[in-house]
Amino acid sequence: MPTSLSISDRQHAKVLTILVLAYLAGIIGLQVPHLATYFRPLSPITLVASLAVLLAYHTDWKPAFYVYIFLAIATGYFIEVLGVQTGLIFGQYAYGSGLGFKLWSVPPVIGINWLTLSYCCGSLCNRLRIPTFLKVVLAATLMVGLDFFIEPVAVQLDFWTWFGQPVPLRNYVGWWLVSFALLSIWFALPFRKDNRMAGWLLLLQFFFFLFHGLIFRLNG
Repeated sequence: MPTSLSISDRQHAKVLTILVLAYLAGIIGLQVPHLATYFRPLSPITLVASLAVLLAYHTDWKPAFYVYIFLAIATGYFIEVLGVQTGLIFGQYAYGSGLGFKLWSVPPVIGINWLTLSYCCGSLCNRLRIPTFLKVVLAATLMVGLDFFIEPVAVQLDFWTWFGQPVPLRNYVGWWLVSFALLSIWFALPFRKDNRMAGWLLLLQFFFFLFHGLIFRLNG
């Protein structure tokens, strides 16, 4: 069974610096035409690497945590498969080539993204001294807030497409409901939720999509 790494403040500073530089490189590389060809295939690798860093900081590898890893990845992936195939969950959309290999029209890495985001939002909101139900509500709302910044950038980067239509309200409602279900499980399972990297990683994701969105608007 994995154990959490003993990460000193100096090591933490180095890891955080590398992450910041990696995300900054992603912003620049995906915006410069001559570099974009090389950086686009790195998007799914970045998602996997981000999760690996997050898990390296996890402090409690109980069986319950393995349960959550499985449930979050499986739920996130198969809900997307259902959504793409039926249009009933998030609306009519389809995945492009930006997130790599697809199985049943959905890149498996999207399940990893659901795990990473729910972990980060859950860990961050767990610090609040409020009832658990409110933590779940706030964490799910935080995930939808991030998706608001993700959507326009994802279309530009060919992660997925809404076929030229505005992002439907159903997408955000669906995101919130799925997030609420996952985070209810997250808070119910008996493992420690503290992770000193979770807040930083979530902040980097916000800035990554915020800056990309601003650049696309200025260039559009």
